[in-house]
Amino acid sequence: MVAFSGEGSGIEELTWGQRAIWNAMTEQNTSLPIGGWLPLPEGTTVRHMVNELRFHMSRHQSARMRLVFGDDGRPRQSVAASGEIALEVFDADNADPADVAELVKQRYMDAPFDYANEWPIRMAVVRRDATATHVVCILCHLVTDAAGSLAMMADLANLDPTTGGATAPVTATQPLDLARWQQTPAGQRRHASSLRYWEEQLRGVPSYSFSRPAERHHPRHWEGQLTSPALFLATHALARQLDVSSSHLILAAYASMLVRLRGVDPVVIRPVVSNRFWPGLADIVSPINEAGLCVIPVGQAGFDELARRTSRVALRAFKAAYYHPEPLDELRAVIAKDRGEDLDIDCFLNDRRVAPPDVAEPPTPAQLRRAQRGGFRWTTQQDKPFGRLFLHIDDAADGADAITLTIRADTDYVSPAVMRACVEGIESTLVDAAVDARRRALPAVPATVPDAAA
Repeated sequence: MVAFSGEGSGIEELTWGQRAIWNAMTEQNTSLPIGGWLPLPEGTTVRHMVNELRFHMSRHQSARMRLVFGDDGRPRQSVAASGEIALEVFDADNADPADVAELVKQRYMDAPFDYANEWPIRMAVVRRDATATHVVCILCHLVTDAAGSLAMMADLANLDPTTGGATAPVTATQPLDLARWQQTPAGQRRHASSLRYWEEQLRGVPSYSFSRPAERHHPRHWEGQLTSPALFLATHALARQLDVSSSHLILAAYASMLVRLRGVDPVVIRPVVSNRFWPGLADIVSPINEAGLCVIPVGQAGFDELARRTSRVALRAFKAAYYHPEPLDELRAVIAKDRGEDLDIDCFLNDRRVAPPDVAEPPTPAQLRRAQRGGFRWTTQQDKPFGRLFLHIDDAADGADAITLTIRADTDYVSPAVMRACVEGIESTLVDAAVDARRRALPAVPATVPDAAA
């Protein structure tokens, strides 16, 4: 048992980001756990990991948060000033410690968190011959999001490995303070500004709904993946050529494919926005990402123009992706009633990559084509919902210079054939655009070789 204590305690509303995550967790009937296992550096002991767990619990209010529920079932965050948490220790004996770590990870991932009675972190150490070899750490998504987990790891630089104490105070915004700020007039003004943008966009979009495929699939919810070196090379080349970010390039290609596959233009995509560009939120650990709203007119634009247009649309949408989810749901219901139709805007994009390495030299057309070697595979079919349509962007899991696109969909609305065509079309669109851009940049070859004497 690891005792901990930290600054700040009390009961407060969930922050907007926590509320957004909670809504996703309840809709999908999962704790949306994040984390995994890692091998430990030589010389690491169980005591080192005790100190690390105590450090995380003491520093971050969202780590020592549990939920309290009102009579209406509405959750609020309850942050404890102190407490104890278990660090489990597993001896691998004759088994491979990595296999034991994977088994522990799966057990932690599969068991739903008890939000009212359990701390939202599960951590274990695997030993072999009394030597610590691996650590497993799984967090409920209410603790952090992808960018927040990086901030959480960066904060370990303030842990004294000898004493286990902190070498610097916490400077990042904590969730209790953020929840209180969001209820102030300044916080409400920011929320109101976001809602004005959403209302303007939603009242102007065309009739937008998913059509149901003729064939039904069981299980209903599917996931597929494409890992593409060509996509990595193409986005880097185009980002340099067009001065458009890699994320916005994939968003533009996604929009192009959705128009082609669904026949609705402009297309509505909801990118997950980190919101860490707002003042004071760069290093926050607690989740603050929310889904924005991009309404992208594709029309007959060439890809260069579509990419620049998408970038402009996305920047405006990102500024309006910081809001209280419940009033937004009420606004959507009002607009749907006024229009006499539901608006199916459950089409998401989540770029989870860290800052990727640059490509030293622009790839040639031949290199781009060789790198486009397929590799799509189905990974999951399940009854538990993912949502209507969700595209994740990740760095390749093995550290290779490649991008992984993971597409998840409800096959009652998006068929497996459309899912596959979408990700493969994104790759083809970006590779074709990069090939065209590279050819335009190459110097013209003279029709004849000039006379040497001349």
